[in-house]
Amino acid sequence: MLGHGFLGLGLEWRHAGVEEDADAPDVGLGRPPVCCAPCSGIFDIFEMNSASNFIPGPNQELLDAKPLRSLAPMFPAPMGANVNQSSTPPLVCVTPVGQFPTGFGAGNLPAFGSSTTFNTTANGVFYTGNQTTGSGRKSKRSSGLDTNGFKIKRPKQAYKNFVAGKELAFLPPSSSDPRGVVEAVHMTFEALRRRHLQLDEIQETSKRADLKAGAIMMASNIRANMGKRVGAVPGVEIGDIFYFRMELCVIGLHAPSMGGIDYMSAKFGTDEDSVAICIVAAGGYENEDEDTDTLVYSGSGGNSKNSEERHDQKLERGNLALERSLHRKNEIRVVRGFKDPFCLTGKIYIYDGLYKIQESWKERTKSGINCFKYKLLREPGQPDGAAIWKMTQGWIDNPASRGRVILPDISSGAEILPVCLVNEVDHEKGPGHFTYSNQVKYLRPHSSMKPLQGCGCHSVCLPGDASCACGQHNGGNLPYSSSGLLVCRKPIIYECGEVCNCSSNCRNRVTQKGVRFHFEVFRTASRGWGLRCWEPIRAGAFVCEYTGEVIDELKVNLDDSEDDYIFQTVCPGEKTLKWNFGPELIGEESTYASPDEFQPLPIKISAKKIGNVSRFMNHSCSPNVFWQPVQYDHGDDSHPHIMFFALKHIPPMTELTYDYGVAGSESHGSGKDPPHSELYIYIS
Repeated sequence: MLGHGFLGLGLEWRHAGVEEDADAPDVGLGRPPVCCAPCSGIFDIFEMNSASNFIPGPNQELLDAKPLRSLAPMFPAPMGANVNQSSTPPLVCVTPVGQFPTGFGAGNLPAFGSSTTFNTTANGVFYTGNQTTGSGRKSKRSSGLDTNGFKIKRPKQAYKNFVAGKELAFLPPSSSDPRGVVEAVHMTFEALRRRHLQLDEIQETSKRADLKAGAIMMASNIRANMGKRVGAVPGVEIGDIFYFRMELCVIGLHAPSMGGIDYMSAKFGTDEDSVAICIVAAGGYENEDEDTDTLVYSGSGGNSKNSEERHDQKLERGNLALERSLHRKNEIRVVRGFKDPFCLTGKIYIYDGLYKIQESWKERTKSGINCFKYKLLREPGQPDGAAIWKMTQGWIDNPASRGRVILPDISSGAEILPVCLVNEVDHEKGPGHFTYSNQVKYLRPHSSMKPLQGCGCHSVCLPGDASCACGQHNGGNLPYSSSGLLVCRKPIIYECGEVCNCSSNCRNRVTQKGVRFHFEVFRTASRGWGLRCWEPIRAGAFVCEYTGEVIDELKVNLDDSEDDYIFQTVCPGEKTLKWNFGPELIGEESTYASPDEFQPLPIKISAKKIGNVSRFMNHSCSPNVFWQPVQYDHGDDSHPHIMFFALKHIPPMTELTYDYGVAGSESHGSGKDPPHSELYIYIS
C-alpha cells in the first residue's frame, strides 16, 4: 500500500481497513479488468441508506457523544516539511514519508521546502514563517483570522507559471478566475495522467498513472484551493465529475487521497473545534430511494476482510469530526461515487453540494461490529448534482421514460444508439429539414485519392512497437490509451484502416466505429437547438464526427448568409490549443502552438443539407469539446475527417459546445453566444 500513501495528502494509516477504496486503474472498454498491486486489499466500508423517517431498531443506539475539546487535528505536511503545531495534543499524526519513490516524476522538479511550518485555522492549513516555494522564492501567509477570531479574506494565491525556470504555457496567467484555475489544474492533471499511462503501456508496467500525475503536480506546486475551508470551494461547481480521488486533491475539494472524511480545526466564536468539511461516499452501495437529498453515511475504521482484525469503530479522527459537525451544524461538502458505466472496475465521483448532519447513532453491522451512522440532509436551493445522474441512468435503462420527446430517433437508425429530439422550452416542433447522415460526402471517391499506408501488425497494434507503421505515422506512439482516450492533440491522427492487417479490435480504431453515446438534440433557451448527452463523457473521449458535404473551396461563396453550417479549420482558441499535457513537467519539450503558429487545412464541410448531431453543437468561448483531424480511409491530408473529442470531463445533460474560432466570435459584438442558426462557422 506504499503506492497509495507517498503523497502525504491526509492519508490515515490503520491496522485494520481503510476509510475508502482506491480508484480503479484504467482498463479498456470491453476488456477484462486489470488490477495493479497497490489496489489489492482496498475495499469499501461506507454505506448510504435512505433514512428520511429513521426510528432506532433493537440493535441501534442513539449516540450522544461529549466533545473532546483537548483534541485538535494535525494535518500532514508535504514531503520533507516540518510540522509546527500548538501544544494541543494531536488528533491525527502522520509521519512524513520523505521523498517520492523512484519512478514518480522526471526532470528537475522543484521540491517542497524543508523549513515550511503549518498552523490550522478556520480557513484550513496556512503557511506561516518563511516558506520556500518551488521557484526558490520566500513567501508569507497570514493566519486567516483577525484578532477577534473571525475569518478574514485570504490574499489571492500567486499562481505559479514556472517550473525549473521554464514558463508553463498551459496555465492561466492569473488566479482572478477561480473556475478557470480549477479547470486548468484539472485539465493538466488529466493530461499528465494520460501521458504517463501511455508511457507505462509502452514499458508494460502497471503503475498508477493517477498517482504519478498527482505527485508531479504536488511537487511542482500546481494546485488550486490549497487552504482547507468550510463550505463551497471556489471554482468547483455542483455536478462536476471526477474519475480519480487524486483529482479531488489537486483542486482542493477533498484533501485525503484515500480517506473518506476530510476535517479541520475551525473557530466558532471563541471556541475551536474539529469539524468535518467534506466526505466521499463511494462504497459498494446501491441507493434504491429516489430521494437524493438524504444520505446516511457510515463511519470509518473497524472493518477488515480479516475477521480477526475487525473491531468496533472508535469515536476519533473523522468520526469525531462528524459528530462535532452535528453539534456545530456546519456545512459539509458531499462527493458521491457511482459505478463507471464504461469501466468494469472504475468509479465516477460527483460533487453533490453542501449537506448538514441531522442526527447520528450506533448500529451493529452484518459483520458484527458497532458502526457509527450519520444522517445528512442536503441544503435547499442548490443545483441538482447526483439527482441528474440518477435521472439519466433511468433514461438509459428505459429510453421511453424520457419525457417531452418530439422524435425518438432523428437519425432514423443511422446511429448505433437513437438520438432523441426534445423541446422543454417552447412550441417549436424541430429544426429545419436536412438529411441525416453519419458519413462525409467527398467531392471525389476514395479510390481516386492518395492511399493511406497501413500496418502489418498481427491481431492488434501494440504500444511501443517500432515495426508498426501506424504507430510511426503518429510520431512513434499510438494516439489512444487502452480505454480509447486520446492522449494529446496532433496536427493529424492516423488510425488503422482497411489496408491494415490488424483486427477491428485494435486500439487504434476509435473514431471510425461511430457514436457510442445516447445523445439528445434539445431546444435551448436562447441559442436555438443544442446537443447534450445522457452519459458522462470523459476527457479525451471521442464524441462524434462533423459530417456533411465537402465543398469546393474555390467555388464556395464566403458571403453566402444562407448556409450557416459550414465548418472550416480556423484556429480554435487558447483553451483548445492548451489541451495537451504539460510536457515541461516530465522533462519533455513543449508541444504548445500559439494562434500565430496554427496552420489551417483547406477542407470545408457544409452540414446544411446533409449532416449528423454535430451540426447542432453551439459555440462557446469556454468549450468542452474540440475538433481533431483524423485519417483512416485515405491519405489526402488536406481533406481529413473532422472528429470531436471531449476537452474535459463532461457531466450528463451538459450542453456540448466547441470554439468556432476567434474571428467567428468577433463577428458578433454582443458578447452573448448567438443561436447556431445565426452564426457562421467559417472564416474568410
